[in-house]
Amino acid sequence: MKLQVLVLLMSWFGVLSWVQAEFFTSIGHMTDLIYAEKDLVQSLKEYILVEEAKLSKIKSWASKMEALTSKSAADPEGYLAHPVNAYKLVKRLNTDWPALGDLVLQDSAAGFVANLSVQRQFFPTDEDESGAARALMRLQDTYKLDPDTISRGELPGTKYQAMLSVDDCFGMGRSAYNEGDYYHTVLWMEQVLKQLDAGEEATITKSLVLDYLSYAVFQLGDLHRAVELTRRLLSLDPSHERAGGNLRYFERLLEEEREKPLFNQTEAGLAAQENLYERPVDYLPERDVYESLCRGEGIKLTPQRQKKLFCRYHHGNRVPQLLIAPFKEEDEWDSPHIVRYYDVMSDEEIERIKEIAKPKLARATVRDPKTGVLTVASYRVSKSSWLEEDDDPVVARVNRRMQHITGLTVKTAELLQVANYGMGGQYEPHFDFSRSDEQDAFKRLGTGNRVATFLNYMSDVEAGGATVFPDLGAAIWPKKGTAVFWYNLLRSGEGDYRTRHAACPVLVGCKWVSNKWFHERGQEFLRPCGTTEVD
Repeated sequence: MKLQVLVLLMSWFGVLSWVQAEFFTSIGHMTDLIYAEKDLVQSLKEYILVEEAKLSKIKSWASKMEALTSKSAADPEGYLAHPVNAYKLVKRLNTDWPALGDLVLQDSAAGFVANLSVQRQFFPTDEDESGAARALMRLQDTYKLDPDTISRGELPGTKYQAMLSVDDCFGMGRSAYNEGDYYHTVLWMEQVLKQLDAGEEATITKSLVLDYLSYAVFQLGDLHRAVELTRRLLSLDPSHERAGGNLRYFERLLEEEREKPLFNQTEAGLAAQENLYERPVDYLPERDVYESLCRGEGIKLTPQRQKKLFCRYHHGNRVPQLLIAPFKEEDEWDSPHIVRYYDVMSDEEIERIKEIAKPKLARATVRDPKTGVLTVASYRVSKSSWLEEDDDPVVARVNRRMQHITGLTVKTAELLQVANYGMGGQYEPHFDFSRSDEQDAFKRLGTGNRVATFLNYMSDVEAGGATVFPDLGAAIWPKKGTAVFWYNLLRSGEGDYRTRHAACPVLVGCKWVSNKWFHERGQEFLRPCGTTEVD
C-alpha cells in the first residue's frame, strides 16, 4: 500500500506541480482535479478494504468468544476442571486478547491520510470556492436563470445530470453574504428553505438559514419581512440571543418608519414591502445591453443590414498559397466589417496548440489604466498563455496562415495568445486598442497600436460564450475551427470605438480560443492610411 501511495504521489507531483490556485478560471485546469479526485477515491476504497478485512477478523473473534464464554460462564468450575480449558483461558488473556487489541489499534488509514495530506496542497482554495460561487451567480444574472433551475441542473446542452443539495445552495447563499451581496443571499437562502420544506435532508438547520435571510432582507430595506423572518427564527430557537436583539431593533425601526409621512419613506423600503428586490447597479454602463446580446436578444441584424452580408472564397489579395486553396469567408457585420473564416485550424492543430499551451496557462490579466501595471480582474475570468514560433512548428504554421488571410505582417504582431475560459468564464466589454488616455500601453513593444484582431475559435460551446459588440448590437457564436477578424483602428490610425466587444460567460461547455493582435508598424504599405479622420 505504501508503495502504491508513493507512486501515486510522484505521478501527481508531475501533473500538478505547475498548477497554481484559481482553478475556477480555467476549465482546462479543472480537468486535472477530476483525475486527482478519482485517485483519492481509489485510495479511499483500498483503505476501506483493509478496514473491512480487519473488522471481519474482529467480528469472527467476537462470535467465537461469545459462544465460548456463554458455555464457560454457565459452569465456571466445571469448565476449568479440564486442564486444557484452563491453559487456553490463560493463553487467551495473556496473548490472544492483547493481539486483538493491537489489531484494533492498527492505523490502516495512514496511507490514505498521507495521500490526502500531500494532494491537499494542490486542492482548490477558499478563493476558488468563492470564485466558483460568483461564477454561478454571474450565469444566473446574465442568462436570467432562477436558483431553482440551477439547483435542478436544468441547463441547455448539458450531457450530465447535476443537482445542488440543500447544503450546496446554502454554500452559495453564504458566499454571497460574506461578500456583502445581499441580493443573491436572499435568492439562494430562499431556495434553501424551499428545498428544506420539500423534505430534503441537510446538515444545516432552518434556524441558521433564517438567521442569514432575515439580516439580508433587512440590508435590502425590507423591515416588514425582516421582522417576520426573525419571529419565525425565534419560534424555532427561542434561546437565540442575536435574533432576540435583532427583533427588538427591527421593530423599533419599523415603528419609526410608520411614523414618517408616506412621502418621506424610502423608495427602497416601499419596493421591499412588495418583495421586489432589484439587482444592484454596478460599474458597467452597458450591462443590460451586453447581457441581452449574450442571451441572443436585442441583436440589430435587420433585413436591410442582412442584405449587405455575403459569403465568398477569399484568396488574400491573390496570395499564391490561397490561390490554390482559398478560405471560405462570411460577412458577420457590415460596418465595421467583421468577417468569419472557415476551416482555419484543423482538429489536430487545435489539440496540439492546447497541449503546448496548457502547462503555461496563468490567470489572464488586464492593464490598469491608471498605473499601466498588469493585474487580475473579476471582469476577465480565464487563463491564458503566449506561444512563440519556436515552441512548435504548428505555431509557426498558424501564424503564417493568419498572415496570408489578413494580408498583414506578423513580424510586428504579438505572440499567439491561447485562452481557456473557466466557470462562467468571460471578458466584459473592452477595447483591444489603446485609447488616448493609455498612450504608453504598447510603448515597450515599439510597434504602435493594435490595428487588428484575429480570433480563432478552438472549441464549440454548448451554451453561452458568444463574442458580442454592445455598440453594434452584434453577437458572434463560437464554431470550432473558424476565426473572426476585424480592424480596431480606422485607416487614419484613430481607434474605431464601435469595436468595443466582450466574451460572454460560458454557460455550458469548455471554451478555448487563440488570437493574434496585429500592430501598426510594418503595415504602412499593406494597409495604407486614409485621407480623412474617419477613413
